[in-house]
Amino acid sequence: MLCSWRSLPHRVAAGRCASTIQANMQRFVPASGSVDSNALEQLQAFVSHASRLFVISGAGLSTESGIPDYRSEGVGLYARTNRRPMQYSEFVRSAKSRQRYWARNYMGWPQFSSHQPNPAHFALRDWEEKGKLHWLVTQNVDALHSKAGQQRLTELHGSTHRVVCLDCGQLTPRAELQKRFAALNPGWAASAGAVAPDGDVFLEDKQVLNFTVPACDACGGVLKPEVTFFGDVVNRTTVNFVHDKLAESDAVLVAGSSLQVFSGYRFLLAASEKKLPIAIVNIGPTRADHLTDIRVSVRCGEVLPAIQL
Repeated sequence: MLCSWRSLPHRVAAGRCASTIQANMQRFVPASGSVDSNALEQLQAFVSHASRLFVISGAGLSTESGIPDYRSEGVGLYARTNRRPMQYSEFVRSAKSRQRYWARNYMGWPQFSSHQPNPAHFALRDWEEKGKLHWLVTQNVDALHSKAGQQRLTELHGSTHRVVCLDCGQLTPRAELQKRFAALNPGWAASAGAVAPDGDVFLEDKQVLNFTVPACDACGGVLKPEVTFFGDVVNRTTVNFVHDKLAESDAVLVAGSSLQVFSGYRFLLAASEKKLPIAIVNIGPTRADHLTDIRVSVRCGEVLPAIQL
C-alpha cells in the first residue's frame, strides 16, 4: 500500500504512512496478552543478577522487523500456507530444485535484505556494550544482529547474506551473487507471492524454467546460501564453540524462540545440567518451559529495551 504524500497535509501524510509501515512490520507478530508486572519484575531481577549473560535468539525477535517465522500461531508460514522450506537433501541432489530455489531467492532478496533491526536487537547490542551480555547465539539467518552492531555473536544456522561453494568452500557476499543473477537473466521476470522466512518468494514451477543459475566463479561448483537447511546439521566446530561460551556464562536468556529445533534446544539442556538460571521471553509455549520459572509471553521489542542495567 502506497501513501499519496501530495493528497494529504504533511503531518497527516507522515502519520498515516508511519502507521502503515508499522502495521506491515507487525503483521507477522502473533497476538500476546497484557504484560504481567510480576513476570517483568522477575526478568529485571534475573538480568540484574547476571554478570555474564548468554542469550539465544530466534525468529520471534525478527518478526517485529517484518520477517515472518515458520511456527507462530495464525501468522507463521505453516499457519498461512502449505509451503515448506527446501530440504538440504533435495537442494544438493537436484539441479531443478536449485534452479527453483535460486529463482525464488533472487526475486525475494531485495525485500528480504532491506529489513532492519528493531528495538530488541539494539537492546541486546547495548547489553553487550555495557558488559552485561557475554555471548549471543542466534538461530536466525537474517543478519539483523550484525546490522545492529552485535560483536559477541554466533550465527548458529549461518546467514543468507553469505554464499558458499559446496565444492571448494569459497565464501562470497550474497549481494555479489544478485548482480550475477541479473547479468545472466536480463529478460527474466516473474510475478512473486509472499516472502518466506529464509528470504525466497513463492513462484510456480513454470515461472522458473528459463532462469539461469551461475556456478562458483572459482571452481565451477554448486553455490548454496551459507545457512543450515532443514535436514542438515550444524557444524560440530560451531556447536563446540557455543558450548564453550555457555560454560563461561552464569545465566541464559531465550529471546523469541520456541526452541522446537534441537540445534538450539540442546544449549538449554546443557544450561539446565549446569544448574544455570534460565529465563524465556517468547510469545507462546516453548520446548524449554519446564526448565525455567521465569516466562514472559510478550514481544521482545516491548520488554528487552525496558530492562534497566
